[in-house]
Amino acid sequence: MGDTIAALVVMGVSGCGKSSVGGAVAELAGARLIEGDSFHPAGNIAKMSAGVPLDDDDRAGWLARLGDEMGRSIGAGATPVLTCSALKLKYRDALRAAVPGLGFVFLDLTREMAARRVAERPGHFMPASLIDSQFAALERPSAEALTLTLDATLPLSEMADQVLAWWRDSAAPATDARQGSGPTLRQTV
Repeated sequence: MGDTIAALVVMGVSGCGKSSVGGAVAELAGARLIEGDSFHPAGNIAKMSAGVPLDDDDRAGWLARLGDEMGRSIGAGATPVLTCSALKLKYRDALRAAVPGLGFVFLDLTREMAARRVAERPGHFMPASLIDSQFAALERPSAEALTLTLDATLPLSEMADQVLAWWRDSAAPATDARQGSGPTLRQTV
C-alpha cells in the first residue's frame, strides 16, 4: 500500500454497523475503541432525537473533539479505532488534519437496509426518520486514499477480518512485509 495507517475510522450512515465493526476490529487489533456518538454534545443529541438532522455547524465541534481524542490516544501510545459517520469529504478531511495517516473503512449499505436496522435498534437517539438526510449528505469516499469499502451486510467476523488484513497490509513496507513500521496489531488466532 505504501502509506501506514496510524488510526482508523469506521464510517457510514446510521445503521451500517459502525459500532459493531469498530468494536470487533479494536478487539482483534488490541486497539482503543472511540465511540463517536458518545462525544456528541447534548444539543446535537436533542436535535437528532427530535428528528432534526445535524448541519455542518452542529458537526464542526464534534469532529474537533473526535480529532483531539484520537490525538490524545495516539499520544498515550494507543492505536485508536473511531466510529463516526464522517458522511462528507470535508468531515473526513477535518479528521485527517487532526490525525495524519488516518484510514477509513466505509460500510456501504442500501437506504432500505439502513432504515430497517435503525428501526429495529432499541434505545438509540437516532430515529429512522433521519435516514434520508444521512443518504442526502453522504459523499462516498470511493477515490480517497487509505480507504476500504465493505458491504455492510457481510457477516461481522468477515468484515472485521477484512479490515484487519487491510490495516496490517498498510503497515508493511512494499520491500519487506515482515517489518511493519505502522501500529503493532495483535495477531488473530
